[in-house]
Amino acid sequence: MILGTNGPDVSRLGLGCMGMSFGYGPGDDTESIATVQRALDLGITFLDTADIYAAGENEQLVGKAIAGRRDEVVLASKFGIVMDPATYKVIRLDSSPAYVRSALDASLGRLGVDHLDLYYQHRADPSVPIEETVGALAELVQAGKIKHIGLSEASADTIRRAHAVHPIAAVQSEWSLFSRDIEAEVLPVCRELGIGIVAYSPLGRGMLTGKIAGQQDLADNDFRKTLPRFDAENLDANLALVEHIRAIAAHHDATPGQVALAWLLAQGNDIAPIPGTKRRTYLEENAGALAVDLTPKDVASLAKLTPVGTRYPDMDWVAGNTATRS
Repeated sequence: MILGTNGPDVSRLGLGCMGMSFGYGPGDDTESIATVQRALDLGITFLDTADIYAAGENEQLVGKAIAGRRDEVVLASKFGIVMDPATYKVIRLDSSPAYVRSALDASLGRLGVDHLDLYYQHRADPSVPIEETVGALAELVQAGKIKHIGLSEASADTIRRAHAVHPIAAVQSEWSLFSRDIEAEVLPVCRELGIGIVAYSPLGRGMLTGKIAGQQDLADNDFRKTLPRFDAENLDANLALVEHIRAIAAHHDATPGQVALAWLLAQGNDIAPIPGTKRRTYLEENAGALAVDLTPKDVASLAKLTPVGTRYPDMDWVAGNTATRS
C-alpha cells in the first residue's frame, strides 16, 4: 500500500527492529537476522530502525540481515537523539542541519546502503525550528540519499509546519488499543494532509499479546519496568483488560495479539503497524493478524478498553513542539 498520498509503497505490516538489540532484555543476533529474513520471505518488507537503538548496533544488525536483498526492503531509520554509547543515556536532542547530514551518513554506513526510503526526525528538538530541519532533509532528498521524510512523535503544529516546507510522507507514533492519544489531534491533521501513520508498539509493548503475566516475565534490564503501565500497581489492572481481548480472540480462532493488530488495521488503510519482535515464531503470529476479520461490534467493544497509567513517565518528551522562528 502507498503510505499516505506521497509516501513509499509499504507492506501492510512492517517490522520494528529495536528490540533485537535494545530495551527488551538479551538479544540473539543469529535469531534476529533470521527473523528479518523470514519477514522478507513473508512479504513484510517495511523495516524500522534508528541510530540510537543500542547506539547504532541495531542498524548494523539490520544491515547484515538485508545484505543482498536491499531491493526487497523499504528501509526506515531515525535521527535526532544523541546517545552516550557507553551508558545508552540520552545526551541531547539535535536536529540542526549539520547534525542531520552527519547522522544520515553514519546510518548509511552502518546499514551498508546508499539511501534510506524513509528518514524520520526521532523527536522534536526545541532548539531548532522544524523548518530548518526539514529544509536540510529536503536537500538530502534532492541528493538521492533519502526518498521520503518522516516525523516521529510530532505534535499537530509541528506536522503542519514541517509539511509546509516539504511533503511529509509519514508520522510515526505509538498507537494501539492501549495508546490512543494520537487520535485527538495528530491523526486528524495527518489525514487532512495525506500523511501516512506508522504505528509503533501496536501490541502495547507486549502487554496486548496475553503472554505477560506479571513483572516476573520481564528481564532485569527490560526498559518496560520504567513505564507507568508496567508498574506493579497498574499491571494487574491492565492485564485484566487483556482478558477481554482474549475472549474476542477465541471467537476468531486467533491470539490476543492478532486481535490487537487487527483492530489497528481496521482503523484505516493509511496505517502501517510495525510490531517489533526478535523471534520468527512471534513474527509469524503477527503476520496472521492480516487474516483476522473483526466485526464492527468487536471493533467498538475493543475501543472501550481504558488502561491505567500513561505510556511514558514524562509525556512532554513525546510530542513537544519544535522551536518557532523568532
